[in-house]
Amino acid sequence: MAEIAAAVGAQARQLAYVNGTQLTNAPAEELAAELAGLLPEPLRYSYFLASGSEAIEAAVKLARQFWVESGRPGKWKVISRVPSYHGNTLAALSLSGREHYRRVYAPLLTDFPRIPAPDPYRHPGCAACTGDALEEAIERAGADNVAAFIAEPVGGSSGGAVVPTAAYFRRVAEICRKNDVLFIADEVMTGLGRTGRWFAFEHFDVVPDVLVLGKGLNGGYAPLSAVVASRRIVDALAAGSGAFNHAQTYSHTPVICAAGAATLRYLREHGLVERCAAMSPRLFAALDGLRAIPAVGDVRGIGLLAAVELVSDRETRAPFPRRLRVAERVTARALAEGLIVWPNAGHVDGEDGDLLMVGPPFTIAEDEIAEIARRLGAAIAAVATEG
Repeated sequence: MAEIAAAVGAQARQLAYVNGTQLTNAPAEELAAELAGLLPEPLRYSYFLASGSEAIEAAVKLARQFWVESGRPGKWKVISRVPSYHGNTLAALSLSGREHYRRVYAPLLTDFPRIPAPDPYRHPGCAACTGDALEEAIERAGADNVAAFIAEPVGGSSGGAVVPTAAYFRRVAEICRKNDVLFIADEVMTGLGRTGRWFAFEHFDVVPDVLVLGKGLNGGYAPLSAVVASRRIVDALAAGSGAFNHAQTYSHTPVICAAGAATLRYLREHGLVERCAAMSPRLFAALDGLRAIPAVGDVRGIGLLAAVELVSDRETRAPFPRRLRVAERVTARALAEGLIVWPNAGHVDGEDGDLLMVGPPFTIAEDEIAEIARRLGAAIAAVATEG
């Protein structure tokens, strides 16, 4: 958008860089204020970085430092879910439940506790869907050893846009409070409107202790992410060491923060979050038509984030064998049809499982939604026919 590009250009001409560990700058202050105005209490204070992976690393370090400065240095473990994806740096990858990403780097990864993520399609009502799995994991690890629980409020590509129940997240929040465990919400993919609300956690009537933002914060105009912390966490650091023990060269850079502030203004002034919510029923009505194809097992998601799960047998929900590379083949066929989708594999058991992610722009028109469904349906049907 011209307004965002102009804001980035103007800032680059005025002041491109300052050292974020020593100096503040107007765009960083403006972006922090914009976010504080959108977020519920007690989320308040933002720390800006250049990628989602960096922000996850920083969030984990922040949780650890909080407990150390609170006089509880035994709390260091972070519980995460499988499947999930939190980034490609080492702590982020340690927390991710994507085995084909982790395999090569296994000797370098921290052995954090991991639990199953909710899967209402394959395992409705299981311990993962109720929150019992989290409570059991904390009991096994010992609450005095657990610093945080990290989760995507709405699953990304690893599990395929899984939307848990509000009861699940209310239970998660209760378990975390009871055991003095911080809740880190990874909204690198879903934050800033993608689910039809400014933040995905708003669908579940919970507020995390730490929020991680990324893609939606910058509109694609600059490498920008954020860690947003609650007052409780920042107050503990202020009363202790006086600072977050973290720094990166391009954190809080004026140009990237100017891109973020302009992006938030554009989203608000053009009502794009509300438009995302309004277009969601149309997207899912169109994609539901794909269920007529025998290889389509499930269509799920929220807002303008959708997943199509492909199966070899709809009755048993058996996945295709990984050797067939069905998701990748459908993606290639869709691209030939002029449609870009995102494939994922391995969510069923770490090896098998084929998903296609659909995430159209907030400005998409109704006729374009129909075209997405038509082209994707043609690609799935063609690959299914090939076997």
